[in-house]
Amino acid sequence: MRDLAPMARFGGLVASDLRDVTADLSALDSTGFWAVAADFEGRTVCARFGDVRRDPARSTPRTRPWRGPDPAAWTSSLDRAAYVAGVRAIRERIAAGEVYQVNLCRVLTAPLPEAESRGGYGGPDIDALSAVLARGNPAPYAGTIRLPAHGVEIATASPELFLRRDGATVESGPIKGTARTADELLPKDHAENVMIVDLVRNDLGQVCATGSVTVPALCAIEPHPGLVHLVSTVRGELRPDAGWPELFAAAFPPGSVTGAPKSSALRVLGELETAPRGPYCGGIGWVDADRRTGELAVGIRTFWIDRTGPGAPLLRFGTGAGITWGSDPEGEWAETELKAARLLAVASGVQETSGGMLR
Repeated sequence: MRDLAPMARFGGLVASDLRDVTADLSALDSTGFWAVAADFEGRTVCARFGDVRRDPARSTPRTRPWRGPDPAAWTSSLDRAAYVAGVRAIRERIAAGEVYQVNLCRVLTAPLPEAESRGGYGGPDIDALSAVLARGNPAPYAGTIRLPAHGVEIATASPELFLRRDGATVESGPIKGTARTADELLPKDHAENVMIVDLVRNDLGQVCATGSVTVPALCAIEPHPGLVHLVSTVRGELRPDAGWPELFAAAFPPGSVTGAPKSSALRVLGELETAPRGPYCGGIGWVDADRRTGELAVGIRTFWIDRTGPGAPLLRFGTGAGITWGSDPEGEWAETELKAARLLAVASGVQETSGGMLR
């Protein structure tokens, strides 16, 4: 781990020469280029880099090759029975009027090969995994943040925009509705998407000028490797007194991965989920404070390395589904399997199988 220098990659940019690290979101309204990793539970790491250059061909060399986990070694924080029971419990909460929708998630974990004294393998490098993901599962908001000394080693293949900022204009792209093909999307998926769009509109309305929040696109179908999503766009104009801290206070954690109402959904999740989500379902991306621009993804389709837990180094990955009254418990479990199968296969270096790989 000692030879893994701090760095970040987003789109065609690669950043190095770490200058500052802070948890203070107001730094994103100061100067410089920042990589941002915000855990679902609220821990935020903002890292300012001094050397930022374009690398559209991804030609900057990786430190070492990627060696993934044994594909049979993945375990889940919620097994099938526990997840299905959780879906049923949420439906009971919906019937009681406590919530309308809850995004129930689970965290998958597998041990990674350690460094070898022979053969020259120096251990896992998250940037090497990001190269494998770029080939096997390209994504519009792919990114990497490697800050080993600060406990941040993240590679995301996220398809979902959390917040994009260009000056005073801010935009979010909530995803709700996932299926293998567009024909398999259900009426429940459309209803769920509209519900979350209303939540995001309310979130942005807290920091945007009155009347400026609009929905330029509602329930657009977007194809991604192995599946399709329903994606909407919510846009607004920030008030002059609102910056990144105010944006996070209003919109975090993202509504598409919590539920509605958000506060009630978070309470239910605290009772049902058995492992912290960490970077999964958080915010991952970059901010150029000098240009007042930035782009943060919702941390889905995201891997991270944990070097602190028993059996470390461990590779972790999250998957989940939005639960509504119309949810079928077994169908929701199957959706979490669908979202995970291809990416786990890519990270483990094997081909995806129709039967999935989780146990």
